[in-house]
Amino acid sequence: MNRIDYDKEMLRILDAQRGKRLLLHSCCAPCSSYCLEQVAGPMRTTVFYYNPNLDSREEYDRRKAEQLRLLRETGLADFLDCDYAPEDYMRAVCGLEAEREGGARCTKCFELRLRRTAEEAKARGYDFFATTLTVSPLKDAARINAIGSALGEELGVAYLPSDFKKRGGYQRSIALSKEHALYRQNYCGCVFSKQRS
Repeated sequence: MNRIDYDKEMLRILDAQRGKRLLLHSCCAPCSSYCLEQVAGPMRTTVFYYNPNLDSREEYDRRKAEQLRLLRETGLADFLDCDYAPEDYMRAVCGLEAEREGGARCTKCFELRLRRTAEEAKARGYDFFATTLTVSPLKDAARINAIGSALGEELGVAYLPSDFKKRGGYQRSIALSKEHALYRQNYCGCVFSKQRS
């Protein structure tokens, strides 16, 4: 089976599509830090903060504040916010509460957040949409990219594939988090991952 090199494909698209507009879904400032270094030069980037999976309003607001602070300090991207809507997440994962971390529940969560990102990108005239989720060594880049590509085709907006953990991306995100003194959480954000952390 031929494995797709999503990082190589992303670099090819970034080079060919310079100046285009990108809506980048971000789960948190630490994950977005390295991703923004990669995409914000070639593309005019807006960070899209849609994270209904977060287990509390306090966690949501804390991560959002850190995201905004990082963007103010770096000037790498604009910011587009969503309301905290945990009911969206709970509805999407209903019946999957007992699933293992990284399983079907996570797939539903990826689909939920990427669909909303694609819908916003389409409605607001962005050329591409993408997500920071692939920077985590705990997230399956192939699964995330398959979801993003399918949604892009369904909704008629181009998906920018990625595997941001490549080329030392995850390690760079840790270094940038230290450099900017970013709050780095020890769980993905949902109540289920918190119970297992």
